[in-house]
Amino acid sequence: MSLKYYLDNNQFLAGTTLKDEKSPEQNNMALHVCENPMNIIENRQKLASSLNCDINDFVCANQTHSANVHQVTLEDKGRGALRTDDAVANTDALYTFESNTLLCTFTADCVPVIFYNEENGLTGVIHSGWQGTVKEITLKVFQQIIEKHQSNPKDINVILGPALSQEKFEVDADVYEKFAALEYANDFMYFNEETNKYHIDNQLTVKKQCELAGIPSENILIDQTCTFQSDEGFSYRQDKRSGRHLSFIIRKEN
Repeated sequence: MSLKYYLDNNQFLAGTTLKDEKSPEQNNMALHVCENPMNIIENRQKLASSLNCDINDFVCANQTHSANVHQVTLEDKGRGALRTDDAVANTDALYTFESNTLLCTFTADCVPVIFYNEENGLTGVIHSGWQGTVKEITLKVFQQIIEKHQSNPKDINVILGPALSQEKFEVDADVYEKFAALEYANDFMYFNEETNKYHIDNQLTVKKQCELAGIPSENILIDQTCTFQSDEGFSYRQDKRSGRHLSFIIRKEN
């Protein structure tokens, strides 16, 4: 099983799967874009085995580039693990205070956001493509958690997984204007006069949203792997039939 761990201690396990030519469908983890669903389930079973958990501990959403968030309870365990029709509907962020619950988010250029709080056992994942970023999904998720659960933002740690680099994320004026409307994103964009394209750093924009929620910069880790340029990356921009990474976090039973 080809994967990268960001966190592996006695409380949390977090990481992301990687593209792997030796695995079925290159280790694609997404049922909504695959050649054969059984290949994806096989890949997920291998992941579960690697993580020492059960595939029915997975919780997956049907992601729609929304700003919607769902608090996962024990009743949600297994949703989206083996099929798409029982996944959490129309949602791009999941969080929970339950242990032994593997929260999953799927990306191929978009920014996967993984977060946790050692003080209260919070874990969560966010899918922030450019559409989610301009809807400020990450900022809204953290504002909700901080207000609803009295979670101190200084206790929240964030990992931004592999995504499309600024060099490869080139857009036209319509997308640029949406980012420019955020005002704080201007530092993370530049214009290339030769190609007449704007280049946006989605990861740094998401990082800024974390900071606006009160999370200290030193609590935010960025994986600078470019999904387009890396042999281990799935990139929708490079291949419209691309598979997906699965970024995950689980809090272990104490």
